[in-house]
Amino acid sequence: MILNALSLTGWLSIWLALCTSQAAMADAASSNRAVPGSPFSAAQRQAFMQPVEGIPFDQRMDFVLGRAIFEKIWVSAPSSTTASDGLGPLYNARSCLQCHINNGRGLPPDDKGTTNRNGLLMRLGVPGNGHLGPQGVTPDPVYGTQLQTFAVTGLPAEGKLSLTYTTKQVELSSGEQVELRKPVYTLREPGYGEAHPELQLSPRLAPAMIGLGLLERIPEQAILALADPDDRDGDGISGRANRVYHGDTSSPLLGRFGWKAGNADLRRQNASALNTDIGISNPDYPLPGGDCTAAQTACLQAPNGNTEAQDGLEASREMMDVLLFYTQHLAVPPRRNRDHPTVQAGEALFHTTGCARCHQPTFQTGSDPHRPALSNRRIAPYTDLLLHDMGPELADGRPEFAANGQEWRTPPLWGLGLHRAVSGERALLHDGRARTLTEAILWHGGEAESARERFRQLPPTQRKQLIMFLESL
Repeated sequence: MILNALSLTGWLSIWLALCTSQAAMADAASSNRAVPGSPFSAAQRQAFMQPVEGIPFDQRMDFVLGRAIFEKIWVSAPSSTTASDGLGPLYNARSCLQCHINNGRGLPPDDKGTTNRNGLLMRLGVPGNGHLGPQGVTPDPVYGTQLQTFAVTGLPAEGKLSLTYTTKQVELSSGEQVELRKPVYTLREPGYGEAHPELQLSPRLAPAMIGLGLLERIPEQAILALADPDDRDGDGISGRANRVYHGDTSSPLLGRFGWKAGNADLRRQNASALNTDIGISNPDYPLPGGDCTAAQTACLQAPNGNTEAQDGLEASREMMDVLLFYTQHLAVPPRRNRDHPTVQAGEALFHTTGCARCHQPTFQTGSDPHRPALSNRRIAPYTDLLLHDMGPELADGRPEFAANGQEWRTPPLWGLGLHRAVSGERALLHDGRARTLTEAILWHGGEAESARERFRQLPPTQRKQLIMFLESL
């Protein structure tokens, strides 16, 4: 167990506050009553916040402390609370939990285009010139690799986003019309002058946090065995691995995390998000200015929260270690209604329509003596963790390491049926454009076009069966 990242008094204060919140959560969950104004029970809303079974007793405190870091509200420096300062200077949120609602998916701006929600980030890039930033993309020389929509007092934010939608109708086999909406983003009120004329905008919705440690422990060879970059079997599916570089590696690593599999492991995924989204320096991203660029001199000169007590950083290695333990050990809720005949019929359709070719149902995790609760487990994430060309309609035009502008990593489907209960709304795909599972499927193109067409041609009863299967995950 790790206790020396903060003073004992600091850890105790976090522990007491967290115990209070856990007690309140447990009372609400045990009552199983719906939250006022919500059709979902408290237990359903907290479904993504539970630890995996089998965490050794001497590691349970690490999970609790890691949750405290995940939920911590960071403040700007200087502050009397030196273990919580260093926010920004440019940022998108003040805590991890603000984007990952109840550890679930984030939410995009609402239908009116107001940006009062933190769940959608806008990654940036420009056409390549040989220089790749830490995210495997050529950054905008002024605005970097991500648009930060907030700033500490005294500095302008990088800008705001306007969101509108264009719509189209898709007809199903029964004649039913389904409206699909495509988001259109506009950068307005730029705080640091004009961006690059060929600026690439890539919206990314915060994903659910469940099962990440299990995905990390899928043996690399099991993932690569599913890759078919040249489509040698002729089935139209040519998943391929993203190969990524990190600052402490000279050889490419298998990408697993992020919408384009741009991070090789959960440690770097956490560190990147903390630094870019919140502006917190840490061992993997030690610059206290976060995503501030050389053109943003006032941002680089702003006070920071680097302190000796935190290893000369704003988040020490010990803090990052317990955060990593927490994010690795969030449990996947059990499936619901899996023995229902309609769900079983939908599962068969999931395979016959071709969905399972990318959404690989099962894996076996490897052995890890340091993480026994994650070892040697049969899991059902419904992903192959590979990149697939999803066609021009879902393309962002922004490459990331080996991923091109039309490729996305297959997202896991476990927990899919609980997204609305946990986050309050349903927002699917990488940018949250899809409001229903049917819409999400109908947006599939490229390698998934044939599976989409099989779904579209199903009679209504079978489409309902397939949707009910997805709701059971």
